[in-house]
Amino acid sequence: MRIPPIVVRAASLAAALLAWHALTSANVRLWVRFDRFPGPLEVAREFGRQLGQARFYEDVAQSLVRILSGFALAAVLGIALGIAVARSRWAANLLQPLFEVARPIPAIALVPVAILLFPANEQGIVFITFVAAFFPVLVSTRHAVRALPAVWEEAVRTLGGGRLRVLAQVVLPGVLPGVFGGLSVGMGVAWICVISAEMISGDFGTGYRTWQAYTIVDYPGVLVGMITIGLLGWLTSAAVELAGRRLTRWRTS
Repeated sequence: MRIPPIVVRAASLAAALLAWHALTSANVRLWVRFDRFPGPLEVAREFGRQLGQARFYEDVAQSLVRILSGFALAAVLGIALGIAVARSRWAANLLQPLFEVARPIPAIALVPVAILLFPANEQGIVFITFVAAFFPVLVSTRHAVRALPAVWEEAVRTLGGGRLRVLAQVVLPGVLPGVFGGLSVGMGVAWICVISAEMISGDFGTGYRTWQAYTIVDYPGVLVGMITIGLLGWLTSAAVELAGRRLTRWRTS
């Protein structure tokens, strides 16, 4: 008998919750200490309390605005520059050295730079989010363009198509699967960095509120923040993957 995937997933979550409850209830202290760790019921009560406060939704909305603003900029520029670097030797010689030097730098390490460059924390956090998502999109787009079969472009040119037609009918549709892989990775990295930036220099947002809960030793509040971040990251990544599936329905496998 085949077990439906949703049942397996629900059972996995239920097993994790039961293990969490058992470890905290028994005050287990082995390699890690669960004697001071809040249990799932305590966290659920705190989650319910926060859901009744307007501040919770304001923080979530602010984090979403930051992540979507930075991610949208990264998607547009990452795809455009990825195509340019892959198809133009001149663009590759001009831009590739700059990208390769900047790419290994963690986006969160740019917090001091953002503070110096931008007059407001909001702009700096969006900048860090943009940088975090930009390079995964750029690299995936570049590789996707270079992996396109040359015969596709040759067929269009044989039929009289110019550079714009090749770009519109060959390059852009052909790179979509690879681009959406980079977008999905970029969204995950962007969430890591926007939350870290909110903890370091934010005045509000889910990351800021989670760090504030830690500073006042509100551990259930910390876990509520972590769960909220996980849910937001999952929903936004799922939205990107859904859009990718919708736009690449032409794929046979």
